Order: sequence, then C-alpha cells, then structure tokens
Amino acid sequence: MPLIRRVLSRVTEDYLLLALLLLLPLLLWLKPTAPAGLFALVDWHTVAALAGLMLLSRALEDSGYLVRFAAWLLQLCHSQRMLAILLVLFAALLSAIVTNDVALFILLPISLSIGRLTGVPAGRLIIFLALAVNAGSSLTPIGNPQNLLLWQASGYSFWQFTLMMAPLALSLLLLILLLSCAAFSGHKLSISVPHNSSHDNRHLFGWSLAGYPLFILAMEYQLAPYAALLVLALYVLLKRSVVTGIDWLLLLVFMLMFIDLGLLAQLPLLQQLAMQLVALPNGSYTGAALLSQLISNVPAAIFLQHFTDDWRALSWGVTVGGFGLAIGSLANLIALRLSKQAGLWREFHYWSLPVFAGSLLLGWLLL
Repeated sequence: MPLIRRVLSRVTEDYLLLALLLLLPLLLWLKPTAPAGLFALVDWHTVAALAGLMLLSRALEDSGYLVRFAAWLLQLCHSQRMLAILLVLFAALLSAIVTNDVALFILLPISLSIGRLTGVPAGRLIIFLALAVNAGSSLTPIGNPQNLLLWQASGYSFWQFTLMMAPLALSLLLLILLLSCAAFSGHKLSISVPHNSSHDNRHLFGWSLAGYPLFILAMEYQLAPYAALLVLALYVLLKRSVVTGIDWLLLLVFMLMFIDLGLLAQLPLLQQLAMQLVALPNGSYTGAALLSQLISNVPAAIFLQHFTDDWRALSWGVTVGGFGLAIGSLANLIALRLSKQAGLWREFHYWSLPVFAGSLLLGWLLL
C-alpha cells in the first residue's frame, strides 16, 4: 500500500504524465484504434534501451565512484564558468559518438555529484548538458535517432552527412558556449572533496561500467530488449536497490508519448498542415522545427520524410526543433525527469526558448 500511494502521489505531481493520460482518450475518439494498434505505435527497442541505460546509470551512481570522478574533474576548474564550458564541450563531443541519450546517462549523475560538492546550481548544469547534447549529437549520423533515420533515407555516405550537418552543429555549439558564459559566474569554486568512503562499491562500479559498451553494442544489433532483461535480472539478483531506485514512471511517460504522438501524426488535419508547411520557402526546415515543438523531433522526422527530399533542410529543422519546448527532444525529457530538481522545468524553458529562437535564425542565415 505505501508503494501504491507513493506512485499515485508521483502521478498527480507529474504534469507531463497527466497531460499524456488525459490526451489519450481524445485521440482515441478522433482516431479509433484497436489495442494491438496502440502497442504497435510504441518503439519497444527504444523503451528497452532506456530501461537498460537507466539501470546502468543508477548503478554507477550508487557505486560512489562518480563522486570521486567529479572531485577529480573539479581540480581542473577554477570557476563555475570554466566548469560549465568544459562540461558543455565534453557533452557535445560525447553525444556525437555515443548518442545524446547515452551521453546524458553518463554525465547526469556526475553533474549532480558536482552540485553536491560545490554548491554550483546542478539544475542549471543539467539544462546546459541537455542543450549541448542536442547540438553535439546533430553533427554525425549516429548522434541521435532522427539523424540515423534521415541518413539512411538520404543515401548519403557517413562523411557526406557529417559535412552537411557541420555548419549548423558547430554554430549551435558556439551559441550554447556563449550562453554558458552568461549563465555561470566567474567566481572561484568552493570545493568540498569527500574522503574515500568504505561504502564505495568497486565491484558494482566495475561491472556496471563494463556493461555500458556491451549494452550499446546490443543496441546497435537491435538486441536491446534482450540485453535490458539480462541487465534487470543481474541487478535483481546482485543489487536490488538499483532496481528499486530508478524512475520507472519515466518508461510509462515514454510509452504514452509514442502512443499519443503516433495517433496525433495520423490525423488528416496534421498531415495537411505538414504539406502546407513544406510548400513554403525553406518550408522543410521551418516546418520540421515547428512540428518538433508539437510532436518531438524524432516523430517529426519520421513524418516529414514522406513530404520532402530536401535532406539538409529537414535534418537541420529537426535539430533546431530539439530546443524550445521540452517535448522537442526526448533527451530534454530524460534530463528533466532524472535530475529530480525542483522548478527545473520552468528554468529549462527560460534558457531553451531563446536558444530555439537564436538557432532558428542561425539556420535561416546558413541555409
């Protein structure tokens, strides 16, 4: 009973989850769908990948070694601003190699540890990490799901696609770095370095860290559901507190997003709107950016690829669409949900909406 009450309390406090639950009956009324059709709308590989990464990330945090790494990193930085710039650059580079979601799962616990060690606003660090991975992941075809999709559809080589995305990706990263200089002070860091703790779990850290590349490899070969079940079983047997410590409601949020947004994309009115947007000058770019604000950039890329063959404009548009509203990118939602920082949703939009406006203008100028 206490667990049920805690879950119900969490649902009432989660506005996004409530909105998705309330929207579903309306969409089913507009677009009646059998239960089997609803389940088919969910990308189960993505949900399984998210579950596995959440477990591995939580295990690394529980091991205690991320606090040690954060303390070592802080020795290299002399101010909040330098720390923020270093983390933004590292997040952008990492996301271009291992995807934006994985980069966040690695860096979010480190940022929370840095906040505890220094008093630096961890919530703001997390916001800029989300902005950085959205920018950095846009550089390569493997940086995020929408790039992977459009790379396959375009027929470009790896390097052709990367060169196509480079002007926008580098411009966005520069914009976020400049904004970081304004968002964080130049005050000297006050560091409280913890002593080595007897509670640090070297074995948990070691095999959880080793699990990351193995799990990513399983994702590449479309084996994420099996790998996630294996990871879950191992933690249930060896470290059950990891399983009980993660945010399982986040998986429900993602499943509801796939269902709601999938139904929304099937509505004739939205399809007509997409055709009208694409018909405008630079319509593939502008339409992709704006539609991403409504249904997220991955569904927008899936939807609009049927209406245009201007791959640069479409790829740039869904990249820019990852900023602005939190729903624009799944990486935003992961960062905001897992951070568990009070008032972070409001502060996220305080920074992200100006970045969306600035990046939209940058894209227009570069195109």
